[in-house]
Amino acid sequence: MRILFTASECFPLIKTGGLADVVGSLPPVLTGQGCDVRILIPGYREVMAKVANPRTVATIEDLFGSEATIRRADVGALSLLLLDAPHLFDRPGGPYTDDDKKDWPDNHRRFAALSMAAAMIARDGVDDWHPDIVHAHDWQAGLVPLYIKRLGADRPKTVFTIHNIAYQGNLPPSVLTELTLDSTEFTSDRLEYWGNISLLKAGILDADKVTTVSPTYAREIRTPQFGFGMEGVLNARSADLSGILNGIDETVWDPQADGQIAATYKRTQLKRRAENRHAVQDALGLERDPDAMLIAVISRLVHQKGLDILLETVPQIVARGGQLALLGSGDPGLEAGYRDAALQYPGRVGVRIGYDEELSHLIYAGADVMAIPSRFEPCGLTQLYALRYGAVPLVARTGGLEDTVIDANPAAMSARTATGFVFSPITAGELGFALERAFDLFADKPSWHMVQRRGMAQEVGWSLSAKSYMALYKGLLDTAS
Repeated sequence: MRILFTASECFPLIKTGGLADVVGSLPPVLTGQGCDVRILIPGYREVMAKVANPRTVATIEDLFGSEATIRRADVGALSLLLLDAPHLFDRPGGPYTDDDKKDWPDNHRRFAALSMAAAMIARDGVDDWHPDIVHAHDWQAGLVPLYIKRLGADRPKTVFTIHNIAYQGNLPPSVLTELTLDSTEFTSDRLEYWGNISLLKAGILDADKVTTVSPTYAREIRTPQFGFGMEGVLNARSADLSGILNGIDETVWDPQADGQIAATYKRTQLKRRAENRHAVQDALGLERDPDAMLIAVISRLVHQKGLDILLETVPQIVARGGQLALLGSGDPGLEAGYRDAALQYPGRVGVRIGYDEELSHLIYAGADVMAIPSRFEPCGLTQLYALRYGAVPLVARTGGLEDTVIDANPAAMSARTATGFVFSPITAGELGFALERAFDLFADKPSWHMVQRRGMAQEVGWSLSAKSYMALYKGLLDTAS
């Protein structure tokens, strides 16, 4: 079974969020289950600089204004197809924004080109390789199913995965013809979305199957509260919509072999985490207090993540003798709020604005609690990394957080199945109550270690979910035959 992944990011080559981690970690597991997976991503300047001597396997004479080539390269266990289109991707800045964090004005052409390249590979193959299924990810690849559908009946099947429905690739109707779309496509039952074109809607409508990244999120996005206006479209496609939980790369995220932490350890060596705790405290200017419950946040600082309500609980955390370590960036108001908290509570609140992959590994290995108070969370990888490393997750009851964390209520504690703390509704008050429960359990070290060890034993890799994707793919091919 030959699968072409199409996405705008792939770790370790280019990453702005969890999409890259998924695209970089799922294909090797599928390969182990008998698939031949290749990953088509844009040849950003940063990507091309990291890949040595990629081999040209196809040339596109005119791809939205100039010639482009598709280059083949292997990076670790990943088989890559790089869309080398310098007029679209050879520039400074990030995948979507310039150095000033402003969206590139030609993003619609850039990602339509990625989708068009995927359709060309679907039609013609590349390097004597023809995909049976094309799996497109998020709005940047939203036109892939539409462009492939134009090929007629004799075409690969398509799967479209929604990683976060809040990001929809909305564009003015004036770019319709630029994207080789017909004016008849701009209707409410096709690509029109509140007066704009939606690339996300295109993917939802035209893919053979639609998935999202957790079972609970698949239900939530069919409601007005979480659907961001797409709930009607998703309900219309409910028979073809499923939620398959994300996993993590357990070779990259392994506390027994992680070269980016101060001390490696396994479930039976929880005392060794103290060395990592000290390293986190030193890195963020916190007191080396061995008795403090160290609460950590690794996140984008945006409204979705609920970090405004966590900020309200900082006095409570400090009053209970806890510490807070935050790594992230985003909304300037939230950045300023946490910086002010660090000034107000020196030695108890430590803040690093930005992102640091090595420091993130260390924080997972040293924190007692990982706080994730998201207002919505399609799946979340943070809680999965936390479980793997013995940092007890404290999460809002939503999306994949609900699907992956078992609350430490009396019944779960008695059954020895608890892995964290879950709160609802998502308010500062309820978060505060959850923190109280965490502080109380932290004082009972045998019970706390039981929760840590249970979390570290939980399956957080891709093995189960990869089987679900395999079943989805096989079902599509069986239908085709």
